[in-house]
Formats: sequence, C-alpha cells, structure tokens
Amino acid sequence: MNNKTLELLSPARDLAAGMDAVNCGADAVYIGAERFGARTAAGNTLADIGKLASYAHKYRAKVYAAVNTILTDEELPRARKLVYGLWEAGVDAAIIQDMGLLEAGLPPIPLIASTQAHNATPEKVLFLEKAGFKRVILARELTLEEIKAIRAGTTVELEFFVHGALCVCYSGQCYLSCALGGRSGNRGECAQPCRKLYTLKDKDGDALAVNKHLLSLKDLNLSRRLGNLVDAGITSFKIEGRLKDREYVRNITAFYRRELDKVMAKKGFLRPSLGKSFAAFEPNPAKTFNRGYTEYFLDGNPMDVASPDTPKFVGEPLGRVSDIKNGSFRLHNSGRLHPGDGITFFDKDGTLSGSLVNGVKDGRVRADNLRGMDNGTEVYRNLDKEFLRSVERDGARRKFALRLEFSDYEGGLELKASDERGASAAVKLRGVKTPAEKPEAALETIKKQLSKLGDTDFYLEALDLKLSKPYFVPVSALNDLRREALAALEQAAARAPAREEAKLVPNEYPFPEEKLDHTGNVLNSLAAGFYKRHGVKEIGPAAEAGADLAGKPLMVTKFCVRRRLGLCKKGKDVEPLYMDDAEGRHFRLEFDCARCVMKLYFDSPKNEENV
Repeated sequence: MNNKTLELLSPARDLAAGMDAVNCGADAVYIGAERFGARTAAGNTLADIGKLASYAHKYRAKVYAAVNTILTDEELPRARKLVYGLWEAGVDAAIIQDMGLLEAGLPPIPLIASTQAHNATPEKVLFLEKAGFKRVILARELTLEEIKAIRAGTTVELEFFVHGALCVCYSGQCYLSCALGGRSGNRGECAQPCRKLYTLKDKDGDALAVNKHLLSLKDLNLSRRLGNLVDAGITSFKIEGRLKDREYVRNITAFYRRELDKVMAKKGFLRPSLGKSFAAFEPNPAKTFNRGYTEYFLDGNPMDVASPDTPKFVGEPLGRVSDIKNGSFRLHNSGRLHPGDGITFFDKDGTLSGSLVNGVKDGRVRADNLRGMDNGTEVYRNLDKEFLRSVERDGARRKFALRLEFSDYEGGLELKASDERGASAAVKLRGVKTPAEKPEAALETIKKQLSKLGDTDFYLEALDLKLSKPYFVPVSALNDLRREALAALEQAAARAPAREEAKLVPNEYPFPEEKLDHTGNVLNSLAAGFYKRHGVKEIGPAAEAGADLAGKPLMVTKFCVRRRLGLCKKGKDVEPLYMDDAEGRHFRLEFDCARCVMKLYFDSPKNEENV
C-alpha cells in the first residue's frame, strides 16, 4: 500500500468465504491458519489458504493469515514452521500477538500487530513500528482524536475495525473466560461470558437490573464515519467476522465497498487492488446478523452502546401486532413479509422468541410459534428469505476494466484490447473489406457484438470505433475477433507483482514500560527475552501460565454499566456495584471515574481462591 490508497479488509471463515470477499470487492482478506489463531473454530489448511492467495492475487488483492494467539515454548517451533508454510503458500502478511515469534526466526513475511496486542497509545504503536511491524491494528475503543494522536507520532500503517462484533473488554486484556473455565481468549478459546445473563445489585443487595446481558455490546458500524477515519489516518478498514457465514461476508463486503468508494472518489484516493465488483443484490447491513449498531467510542463515551436484552439477532422492526387469534396476527406492514421469513419478538418474560412465517394474506400473518405474544407486541424480521436468496444465488462477480479499439487498415480489420492490468493485445481479420449498405445498422451490429462480454473476466469500459467508413462485418467474424482478442489479452497479462518482503532487524528501542504483569501476556521464554532486550526489567507470568489473578481485574472496559443505567457521577468517586451469574458466581464492578473505565473482579473469597 502507499499513502494514496485505502484498503477494504474482509474476513474469511474458509476458502469459499474468502473468494466471496474478493468477488464482492475486498482489497484484502484475513483468514485463520490451521492452528494458533484467535478463533480456533475458523482454522484452514495451508492448501486452502494457498488457493485463496492465488485467487486474490489475480486481482492484486492480498491475503493475511491470523496466527495471533500467545504461545508456549513447546508451541513456538510449530508456530514458526506454520508461518514458513504460510509464506510458501503465498500469504502476504501474518497477523501476530506473541512477540516471541519475532525472536523465533521467521521468513521475510511482513508482520501485522494484532489488536490482541492492546494497541491503544502512540507510545505502544511507535514501539511496534520500531520493532519491525508493517502495520498495527488499533484498539476498537479509540476515539478519533486518539487515532489522530497515534497517526501524528508514527508512520506505520494503521488498520481499524469498522464493522462487526465488539468485545466489551480491551482486546488481549480479558481474563474472565480463562478464570471461569480455563478457556482463554488469548489462546483462541473464549467462552464468551460477556454474552451471558447477569443480575446487577448495589452495595445493599438491591437489584438494579435482573437477568440482563449486562456485558453484551451492540455491533460496530462505522459506515457513516469512513471519511472521518481517513482524515484521522486510517488506511485499512477492517470488517470483523471470521466465524460469520458467506451471506454475511458477501453482504457486508459489498456494502462497505460501495461506501468506501464514495469516500475515495471524494478525497482522491485509489484502490490497491484491481477489478470492479458487480453485485447482483442490493447490500443492506440490517439484513444479516447484528445486535443493533453503534459507532462505539469514536466521538467520546456515549451512553448507549450495549445490547442488554439479548445477544442474538433481533432483526428489523416491522411494527406492533394486533388481533392475535388462531395462530395468526394482524400487522400493518404485513406486505413486507413472505412465507419462510423469520420473525422475532420479546415474550411476556422479556425473552427473545422467534418463529417462521407460514403465510401472509389480507393483512394477517400466520406463524408457527406465537407463545408469549400479546396484542401490542413489537415484531421484527431477522430472516428475509428473498434477500438471502438473492445473496446466495446471485452473489457478485469481479471483472477487469476493458478498452477496445476497432479499426481498419489496408489489409483488413483490427481489434485492439487493453485492460487495467496493463495488458494489451491485437488481432486482425485479413481480407477484403465490404462497405456497408446500411451504415448505421452495420455500426450498431459492430458495437453490439464486440460488447458481448458475457461470463468473461472483463467489463467494457470503452469501445472506440476508428473506421475510415462503416463496413459490413459478419456477426460470426466479430464474435471470433472478440474471443481471440480476450484470449490474447489473458496471455499477455503480467503476473502479479512479487510480494513485499520484510526483514526484521533486532534492536533495543525501549518498550514504553519497565514492568509487565500478567496483562503483558508473556507465555514463553522468547517473548520474555524480547521484552528484556527492549528494557523491561520485571516480567510477570501470563494468566495462562498460572499467574495468580486473585484480587486482580479480570476485565478492564471502557463500557460502563453505571453510565448505561444513567448512574454516572460525572467523574466523581462512586461505590462498587455487584453482579451475579446464573451459576451463583459473584463479581464486583469498580469504577475508575477519572479514567472513565470499569473493572470487573471476582467478589467472593471462595471464587478468588479458585482462579
């Protein structure tokens, strides 16, 4: 990338989803390797990753592989071997969290610092730049002003999440799942306790919220703010979702391709990849999985970023029901629904319930399950069958811009072809040229036949007729000329440029801190050696290495339950609040109001002993 390009970066659960992302306009795709990725359920073989890289490189798009868990000493050699395998498979960069890999001896693969490395300050990002990282993925919690400060103090590429699920805790700093059951987020095994039900109480034991998903956030959607992020210094715009299905990848990628193109046209930026995507559906982020949308902390600290009622996909609001009877209800906007659609509603107990639509007639909707629905209940659609069918069936095609020039010369006719890859070719039709008896019809036939690109890899950007006079050319001859020109063009197309190579040069640039506790996530001796060389004098073990977490926060979040409930004291000291989960565990929430952060601890001594 250069400073005049902007990259749209999409997720890939597997090879098929990765190809979908490329087809829908992604400039780059990130995918999990077969091991050591922060989403263990999204691993892929080297063979499939190689196929994806080959496909992406056809369009000068890139593939980044996630190897972003922290590693034990025993795992480091295997992880090193894996990175070599990824490089040989054609991957353009590796996303890592564990600094031990920098000491392990890697191929010349460019490195991207995972957001799991907790990249939230100018000092930390500058250190990673000096350590040899090509790019840094910034913390999701940053404001525009904080991003600008990081940009002002660094020159490394900056990547930022613009869409998808949000972790309530600062990435890489969450130890709740590890403490509860040994499943560490930093090892790719998070059990997502943040999506569970909790009851919130004050110091006197009075309930402030009962059986709510108190730590569950809405999903990120910064589609309106892409221009602001460009101005702040972001050059790679990342969609979350390595566990999401192909319909999500197609829909969201196509949507952001359209929105980012608008910003690029306005601000004079270019794409780093080639080809234009033609989606056969109208993308709409409301149609695929989301928990409601938020712009998170981009402008500061908003009150409403949480989704406490459910961590599931509620869907698009349709209106309130009336006249419930005989397995059906009346709905004012019933015409928007079709048999096979999915609807949701909150039942009398406040639990999200759902049903499939069986039929729609005369303003009435028949559905499988209406238990818990009352007249006046608001109903939503979380499965639009017609929309999903169009996304699944039609998808998108990515094609190269083609320019054709049709002319005559003394010995016959010639068709020249060139494309955006810089390839060019020419084919000739030798023989006697026959002047057209019907000039206008002849020219129209020439344009029509040469424009028929059908299922090829090209779309027609320009067709220039440079004929001394209109000639009659048989349709079959025009078709042959077109096919031969495109075949010659493919043969003339240059291979994708050689991948960028990087060389790590060990140095002693000082780390911003001289002491690291368990939040440094140092799990192996090579990582410890890395930090010591960079001036860290004291290094505590990672939580996964058996660090004593008693009395230490298991989460530090910029999201604040007090603020969400309207209990913020505007920076004044406040008392702790308490949470209970369904398994009878007790937690304490403390509030650092000066820094506007919330900390979660185990509350009962018994539980702390079990950490």
